[in-house]
Amino acid sequence: MKKPVPPQQNTRQEKDAAPSYRSGVAARLAGLSVETLRVWERRYSLSDTERSEHGQRLYSAQQVARLRLLKHLVDQGHTIGLIATLSDEQLRELSGAAASEDDVAAAPVRVALVGHKLKERLAASGRDSLELDVRCSCDALEQAASILPGAGAEVLMVELSELADSAVPLIAEARAAAEVQAVVVLYRFCSSATIRQLRMLGCFVARVPSDPAEMVVLCRTALVGERVPFNPARGAEPASPRFDVDALTTLSTASNKVGCECPRHLAEILLTVGSFERYSAQCASRNEDDALLHRELGRAAGQARAILEDAMERLARAEGLKY
Repeated sequence: MKKPVPPQQNTRQEKDAAPSYRSGVAARLAGLSVETLRVWERRYSLSDTERSEHGQRLYSAQQVARLRLLKHLVDQGHTIGLIATLSDEQLRELSGAAASEDDVAAAPVRVALVGHKLKERLAASGRDSLELDVRCSCDALEQAASILPGAGAEVLMVELSELADSAVPLIAEARAAAEVQAVVVLYRFCSSATIRQLRMLGCFVARVPSDPAEMVVLCRTALVGERVPFNPARGAEPASPRFDVDALTTLSTASNKVGCECPRHLAEILLTVGSFERYSAQCASRNEDDALLHRELGRAAGQARAILEDAMERLARAEGLKY
């Protein structure tokens, strides 16, 4: 008959079995730079981390979740010095989180996988224990848009060892087809320009982790992290300008005849936004590496211009201005 294990020994074994991440991995999963993590640890003693046999800090999944929550609150405008000593429950209450980390962890993340033998590799590593519910998968990114619709996935995970800028529109197409809440893109080699393009689209981009268990953390981070919400209409081309340079110049001059200076200020803003919109289009045609980035900037400027033009039309009618 086996002797019962003392409670403290059970606790120690559970602790040893928990996932441990070094500082660089923990910082990346929390959305922090390593330098920021070091400063936070030094000034505020954020977590009682374990040490490896070589003296390196090791962070548990719970500690990474706490760091991620602190990062989220700091991005919302809270001061790290004031919230660093709060409990996890207080931090979640402050952030407005409806569920605890245990509640979130209880539900497997529904994922759609794109990558060579990615599903098989996850299964071989114990996919069920990784809390990932694989709804569909394919090896090639070119196939993704045709098999993803209706999968019911929350996260689209794309793994491409050599990630080229030609993959960006395919990833955007796959995301639209899958109708997921978040996209995780994993790579081994990639240019900074391509990473920037993907992040502009709201994707969570990271290097392929050495430990498959990290993929769970990456998926959960992408679901709750700060990312650009996907809007299918976001890529639509903005309407043509309703005010040309001559009309805006006329409105700017006409505003001197009335007491309100808003027409002049708004006309100047529209001139600037319109100029930037045209400038972005020129950059996109000259620089292929940044083409997608500048198209997104141009669309954003065009959408802002359309909103401001609505305001200008209302203002012109209210002031009786002709253009």
